[in-house]
Amino acid sequence: MDTTSNALKTGTSTVGITYDGGVVVGADHRATMGHFIANKSVQKLFRISDNVALTTAGLVGHAQSLSRVLAAELKLFELKRDQPMTVKGAATLTANILSGRPHYVQLLIVGIDDSGPSVYSIDSAGGSIPDVYCATGSGSPFMYGVLEDQFEDSMSKDAALALAAKSLLASAQRDAASGNGMDLAYITAESGFNLLSEDEVTALISSL
Repeated sequence: MDTTSNALKTGTSTVGITYDGGVVVGADHRATMGHFIANKSVQKLFRISDNVALTTAGLVGHAQSLSRVLAAELKLFELKRDQPMTVKGAATLTANILSGRPHYVQLLIVGIDDSGPSVYSIDSAGGSIPDVYCATGSGSPFMYGVLEDQFEDSMSKDAALALAAKSLLASAQRDAASGNGMDLAYITAESGFNLLSEDEVTALISSL
């Protein structure tokens, strides 16, 4: 994620992975300004609702603004309809916002609803593409090498968390704009959004 404001920057690593019963989502912590590491603890993973999360790559201001707008819109939808917005609905809403006023971001909308777990990649012009897993940002080529090799249909939650951590570690090793730790979370229909603590992330990485 880049803190400059005059160009599209996607220096970041984020990942979403579906598994049997839920979805795992993760992001690194580094923010860059060109070749300068501007911040080592930037939030790029946001809880949008109990069943939907957002990851961001690109300009920090645009990412933070979008996270607030989306969280408010999904809450209003739930209050009006007495039911949560679907993941596809959240992805479509996000795509519509970006197509109306492009932001310098690349996003993942991940979550679970009655149709199951899903991951949507949203580009800066409002394109929305669903997949069983996806990576974004400058570290994504290194992450896809791990994901393509190790992803399996109907993975367990623990296997998906381990795969997300491995892919983020791979990007941190080779991409100068990624690193400085990671946030990891999983979403299930039963327990909603669950962010791992720093100790849990450290223990997971140590076990790999």
